Amino acid sequence: MKIIILGSGQVGSTVAHNLAALPNNDVTIIDPSESALRNLGSHLDVQTIVGNGASPSVLAAAGAADCDMLLALTRFDETNLVACKIAADVFNIPYRIARVRQTDYLEFDGGREDEAGTWQAFDVTETISPEQLVTERLAALLSYTSALQVLRFADDKARMVVLRAQSGGLLINRPIAEINGHLPENVDCQICAIYRNDRLIVPSAQTVIIEDDEICFLADSRHVKTIMRELRPNEQRTRRVMIAGGGNIGYRLAKQAEQLYDIKIIENNPARAHWLADNLNSALVLQGSATDENLLTEEYIDEIDVFLALTNDDENNIMSSLLAKDLGARRVVTIINRSRYVDLLEGNQIDIVVSPHLITIGGILAHIRHGDVAAIHPLRRGSAEAVEVVVHGTPETSALVGRRISEVRWPQGCHFAGLVRGETVVMGHKEDVVMMDGDHLIFFVSRRRVLPDLEKLIQVKVGFFG
Repeated sequence: MKIIILGSGQVGSTVAHNLAALPNNDVTIIDPSESALRNLGSHLDVQTIVGNGASPSVLAAAGAADCDMLLALTRFDETNLVACKIAADVFNIPYRIARVRQTDYLEFDGGREDEAGTWQAFDVTETISPEQLVTERLAALLSYTSALQVLRFADDKARMVVLRAQSGGLLINRPIAEINGHLPENVDCQICAIYRNDRLIVPSAQTVIIEDDEICFLADSRHVKTIMRELRPNEQRTRRVMIAGGGNIGYRLAKQAEQLYDIKIIENNPARAHWLADNLNSALVLQGSATDENLLTEEYIDEIDVFLALTNDDENNIMSSLLAKDLGARRVVTIINRSRYVDLLEGNQIDIVVSPHLITIGGILAHIRHGDVAAIHPLRRGSAEAVEVVVHGTPETSALVGRRISEVRWPQGCHFAGLVRGETVVMGHKEDVVMMDGDHLIFFVSRRRVLPDLEKLIQVKVGFFG
């Protein structure tokens, strides 16, 4: 596949790294920065072109005439959208994916019922909105106070949750096989992976869970809180939330959650603070710095259930989070853009570190994998992934349809977690289940290099298309 990527920033370079590692991919990167491209080209097998990705002549020089996919991933919405329009009208590139940040482009329809957003006018095949993806992840974390990650699959019928086992959970110091003795009838789960001292344990029924294990499990979305009680003691539900930063993500989260929680949002810019006050209903807007100890104390930081640092400044987020934790906030969630900072901070004084780049990359990769890949979520800072695929075909045209789970030899490092069929969620340990056309399969993948093998399994033979 011939792919052109616009932008060599953290998102563009990471996507390029993923695509260049796969066989039969010819990747070209366009960026105005010659030094950034030189650094990227020195350790990746890619072609690089210096220039503006929205320029027809630059796209032509990159081989757009016979390109299969354009990934417009620069920091500038206008560049990404115009490049997609040129790719469609001038070069007839079949797939055009744009990274779009501004809500106006995504939601404004001009009052026409047949339009989903302004981006459609630019012939974009798919949009990736980093702010929306991050907001959805943060909203899920607010629902489960003790979770490290909450991932949604099959229109939120199933969820995969990552948390740390804690003394007081019903299953602590007991084998996994005993979980059924505690669960109500018709409640089930699949413990997909256990990380103990940063080493992966592939769980079996006899595996004993101990305190401080990092557990990854899949369950029906309606039963997640019941499963969590097996691994941690009951916790007080989230009521009071403080958000530091009223930018796109902070505003989106406050708007989405203000009817569910008591929300305070701190914004340093006076004009933006006024705008937030005008556009939010019940959230309390405070103008000031989230690193101001007096402000946090006056606003009863010691009574806050979840403090979220969501500004664009990593250092500010770190300092305000550490201060909030020291002053008594029960749980602290921080957005960090630099991947090295993520490794240093998570699990220490800061409870959860969210990487917008990793979340965005997962959203992009779901669109460019072969086969019907519905979702890809990075886990453990990108070293593992949760993958959702949809199977299609008949026993004659598919390697999976009509076969039992136990009959399939899954790639090594690819662990079957569960299956969603209609409204029913089936756990991976029920190996006699026969896969059918349209089933959503969910996997925990501990070795990312096996993903091409999984893609081959789910692909439909040519006969399926008549």
